[in-house]
Amino acid sequence: MFWATGVLAYVIAIFHRQSLGVSSIEAAARLDIGAAGLSTLAMLQILVYAAMQVPVGVLVDRIGSKRMLVAGAAVMACGELVFALSEGLLPGVVGRALIGCGDAMTFISVIRLVNLHFPAHRNPVMVQLTGLIGQLGAIASAVPLIHSLHTYGWTPTFMGAAGLGVLSVILLLTVLRDARPARTDGPPSLKAAWAEPGTRLGMWTHAATQCSAAAFLLLWGYPFLVQGQGLDPSTAGVLLSTLTLCGMACGPLLGYLAGRFPFHRSRMVLIVIGTTTAAWTAVLAWPGRAPLWLLVLLVVVLAANGPGSMIGFDYARTFNPAARIGAATGIVNGGGFVASVSVIALVGITLELIGETDLDAFRWAFAVQYPIWALGAVQVLRYRGKARRLLLSAQPGG
Repeated sequence: MFWATGVLAYVIAIFHRQSLGVSSIEAAARLDIGAAGLSTLAMLQILVYAAMQVPVGVLVDRIGSKRMLVAGAAVMACGELVFALSEGLLPGVVGRALIGCGDAMTFISVIRLVNLHFPAHRNPVMVQLTGLIGQLGAIASAVPLIHSLHTYGWTPTFMGAAGLGVLSVILLLTVLRDARPARTDGPPSLKAAWAEPGTRLGMWTHAATQCSAAAFLLLWGYPFLVQGQGLDPSTAGVLLSTLTLCGMACGPLLGYLAGRFPFHRSRMVLIVIGTTTAAWTAVLAWPGRAPLWLLVLLVVVLAANGPGSMIGFDYARTFNPAARIGAATGIVNGGGFVASVSVIALVGITLELIGETDLDAFRWAFAVQYPIWALGAVQVLRYRGKARRLLLSAQPGG
């Protein structure tokens, strides 16, 4: 029951996180902003999320998961309420920043529950299942949210989203049971977690695999499909939902493989990076608008990004003791979202500099991903070597 309640809180957090992505065109009109303004909204939300990862990771090691989950749900509800009433960029930024702050408290807390309450051999699958079920929130933020915006309007839609946050608080307070961690007098967990090469291997894994799909789902996928590729909004919503559904199907498989073949996890990561690069290259190089089958192929390939990034948390668990799982998980998650916000910001800046949102502009904008993929792949190879050497030296006679 504790896991199910935590996962439900995560589902609602994902809904809050991605509610901007499918409302970006409406947000631009309501808040009277352009591509740079939209990028600012998404970027600050994720910057706050990323900046909170390490503090939240340290706090969850000290005060437990329940308190952090309740606080996160309450803050996100406040953020959606502010966003529902926003009529300009400044209140919109405040609303999305609150959502980013509350969101940051959720996933790490749920992962800590998984790490402490499930045996090691089941952990990779349970982490993937957590991410998989959480993506139901992404599905709810696609077609249903688009329908609500078109049917009921801006304020009622986001007031309803705030109500979901209140429901999450009530459930967490009444159902979730989680003992507060015992006090420890040891050295700070953050420094030790950062010094561990396996933690940084997990961080670069998360960064290199997550950023493309995150930028696509959180902000730029919907405008790219509608304004760049000429799809109607309902078809774009279906493609975004397809990405999420395929990711849910891919997650348990990658979780099983990561648990069954732990020494091949980095190969899985590199395959995810390589196929993502190849799929984007095919779409961006296609003369004119890409055919629907190729766009479907793109979202299917992007669907592996989220499950691939979860391997980073498995590295954090493998190379760190339980007392610093929160701090290590925060470092891993923070790295992924720094990469994601970098892609979101660079795409927005490129579109603003070009001054258009047509297909050619989107081609140049999405090309900013290539250096990030390259850097991530190099760093995964680098820290994989360091982590393996450390394991060999720790063995008797090593």
